[in-house]
Amino acid sequence: MTDTGPVAGEEPIEVVLVEDNDVFRATLELLLDVTPDVRVVASVPNGEAALEICPRLQPDVVLVDYRLPGLDGVETTAAIRSVCPQASVVVLTATAETGEVAALLEAGAVACLTKDRELDDIVKAIREAAGRSAPDG
Repeated sequence: MTDTGPVAGEEPIEVVLVEDNDVFRATLELLLDVTPDVRVVASVPNGEAALEICPRLQPDVVLVDYRLPGLDGVETTAAIRSVCPQASVVVLTATAETGEVAALLEAGAVACLTKDRELDDIVKAIREAAGRSAPDG
């Protein structure tokens, strides 16, 4: 039997992706869309766009690239936490120094992962940020 949806009675985790690399963003969106308990509700290229859309959509989790044009990951994280305090922020980065990770966590991120992590690790971080566990299936 194939699991095609979230746990009975539980809505999927709504995620906004914030990533300036179009190919990576589209690929991650496709991969997350096949995860039964995760639904990508918006996919945007920068922090400014995230700040426009998050208050309207009220996502559970915002997945943010660290190195963004305009507002960087720290600025975007802090601003999202300000305008959309119920959303948890998980940051993805190619690389980050210890001080950069500390700044992200201080800005309100709940996790910081490198982009080379397995999809399962990213999904686990999304679930943990949303206070959920993996669905049975």
